[in-house]
Amino acid sequence: MVKIRLKRMGKRHYPVYKIVAADSRYPRDGRFIEALGTYNPNIDPMEVTIKEPRVMYWLKVGAQPTETVRNLLKNEGVMMKFQLEKKGDSAEDIESKVQKFLSDKDAKINRAREKKSRRKQRKKDIKNAPKDSPEAAKTAETVTSGT
Repeated sequence: MVKIRLKRMGKRHYPVYKIVAADSRYPRDGRFIEALGTYNPNIDPMEVTIKEPRVMYWLKVGAQPTETVRNLLKNEGVMMKFQLEKKGDSAEDIESKVQKFLSDKDAKINRAREKKSRRKQRKKDIKNAPKDSPEAAKTAETVTSGT
């Protein structure tokens, strides 16, 4: 059975992955049929490059993606496109739905980054606040009530 999976590469403690189509009997970092893209989780935002026509080909002929690769393909909109093509939607309809999905994804990522920065700033403000301030009293109350 052909699987679409990750092949680990890169340095020690700094993995970079190739997305490959490989026979399930081959070892993880061994022989593969075709390279379909790359995945670098070490940078923010993570970098994913995919050869979409080749991935679509392998999915159509029955290759099974692993869970991680399925999630990567889902985030890039490839799995959505595959499902819509399988269902028989028109090309324009598929393209519009995928574009809407990708734009919504970008907005969601931006909201998450803003939330993370606000949370980080709030922690920094609380840490640097003087002991007599109301913020310090609030944090002391939450710490004592939480235990």
